[in-house]
Amino acid sequence: MTETTNSRQFKGRIALISPPWPIFSRPSIQLGSLKAYLQAHHPGLAISCHHVYLQMAAAVGYPVYRQLAKEAWLAESIYAALLYPEQQRPARQLFYRQARPYPDLRRLVFEDLVSCVRKTTEEFIDLTDWRALDLAGLSVCLCQLTASLYFIKKIRQKAPELPIILGGSQVGGQTAEDLLKTFAEIDLIVAGEGELPLSRLISHLQTGGGWNDLPDFPGRVRRGANASAAFSFSQLPDLGPLPAPDYSDYFTMLATFSPDKKFFPTLPVEMSRGCWWRSGTADRPGGCAFCNLNVQWHGYRSKEPAQVTEEIERLTGKHRVLSTAFMDNALPPKKSRELFQMLAESGQDVQCFSELRATTERRTLEDYRKGGMTEVQIGIEALSDGLLKKLNKGTTVMDNLAVMKNCEALGLKNLANLILHFPGSDETDVTETLRVIRFARIFRPLRIVHFWLGMHSPVWENPRAYGLRAVFTHPFYKYLFPEDIRQQVRFMIQDYRGDKQIQRKLWRPVARAVRKWQKEYERLHSEPAAGPILTRRDGGNFLILRERKAGEEPVNHRLEGASRRIYLFCDQPRRFEELREHFAPLPADRIQSFLDMMCDKQLMFQNKDRVLSLAVWG
Repeated sequence: MTETTNSRQFKGRIALISPPWPIFSRPSIQLGSLKAYLQAHHPGLAISCHHVYLQMAAAVGYPVYRQLAKEAWLAESIYAALLYPEQQRPARQLFYRQARPYPDLRRLVFEDLVSCVRKTTEEFIDLTDWRALDLAGLSVCLCQLTASLYFIKKIRQKAPELPIILGGSQVGGQTAEDLLKTFAEIDLIVAGEGELPLSRLISHLQTGGGWNDLPDFPGRVRRGANASAAFSFSQLPDLGPLPAPDYSDYFTMLATFSPDKKFFPTLPVEMSRGCWWRSGTADRPGGCAFCNLNVQWHGYRSKEPAQVTEEIERLTGKHRVLSTAFMDNALPPKKSRELFQMLAESGQDVQCFSELRATTERRTLEDYRKGGMTEVQIGIEALSDGLLKKLNKGTTVMDNLAVMKNCEALGLKNLANLILHFPGSDETDVTETLRVIRFARIFRPLRIVHFWLGMHSPVWENPRAYGLRAVFTHPFYKYLFPEDIRQQVRFMIQDYRGDKQIQRKLWRPVARAVRKWQKEYERLHSEPAAGPILTRRDGGNFLILRERKAGEEPVNHRLEGASRRIYLFCDQPRRFEELREHFAPLPADRIQSFLDMMCDKQLMFQNKDRVLSLAVWG
């Protein structure tokens, strides 16, 4: 960008861009929120949002795109081959290495895929009059770094004087400073959420200011040796004034697709920003040890239920779709329950997805379900109390099994993960995990994810506490970037020296057990109208438990008298002392003998002094 930019009249023409590879079936909440906020506070702006990833999904095909977007290294390798032609061979190697689990991707010719991506990208670049714009901003989240850098390169060729701004979770912290030092084409990076920093920038330009006299302001990452000293956030103290996101550009683009490419999208919504668990307390630090998702937030803020209800009604009514997905890292427990009670009363048959903590109570899940929640991602992460403590989850195995059971009973699809290879985990963690899987096998299986080190996560910030001997940029970046770039940029995905080889060997039995769990669950749910695997029916003075088994006749168990009452009493986790008090004068040893028998049959689960009946009602 040259000095002549300083004298250009600012006319308010702004392009916001989200490159590949976000989930294609929903518009970008980052772009939609920024557009709505900036237009509300600066009337007269002409803001266009470009969901280029939607165009790319249509070009490469939705099934292929969906698989590419699951794996960061797969996605990044494609634009790396375009960004640095000399990296095409190593990028190709990385692509096929990471494509091993995906037969459809292995059959692709990498060069043909790169050619298709180049053509689609350049069609977008060529159709936009970049010289007519006053500002271009790119949202850079997971899988979007090499794509964004390629877009910047091409845009800069078309409009050398156009100011270009970056923001998003993948350009936060130290990475932001390094990108500014390394890539002269980037004019400014916003740290954290963008509403206030971009609003202040626009106010400066609207009042005759230019880029050469741009003042420092919170949220702006600047160039220079003392860049870190000016690194700060500028975020909304209250989410109440936020308008509903503007997704009109996404739906306008989708309307141009041929009938075979059209679909009903999912609308992203948000009730909160940040993570309330991360705040912790004075004597108990918060935040999951592996998580760096909140590097762009300070504190936790949430909207009122009535505001979110109104936004959902407005968005679904405007765009004529009923699927929504909450982008929150953690819904506010009390407010979200009220929200879903309002949604249940609204008369709209919405369907919602959200991430939830494992401590979410059954009555809260029931309200969520009535209000339209159909899919959740519970923060399970581990089935070992020792490992949960190392992860700083603030939850227990009993919490996890209880919420898995409640999701199964309520018909909530739980897309939870199980983290393997966390540094410092040991044989005790593995042994307990294998034991708990024997009981959890009747619920929806967890998805295996392998621990990876994110910059600014608690593990990265304090590596020695987790047994890490050295921390450095992930070696896979050598497939993506030339050596000189890798020496200058500290990327968000990191790697380490520690006990990785030990962890891989240690967790192999768990990986095998989970794969078996997944196959058996899928087989038992492939039958027409297949319900939960273990159910209970109450006969008033007797109880029948029914367990479905793959390839076998169901097994039935009948409980009567005190056995029935104890089983029903433990429908949610109970402490053994509660059992003793509730069923006095029944001797404690008789109660424990019954529990032992039921645990042997995997009909109940006991962990230390807490007990849970596993059969779901219905």
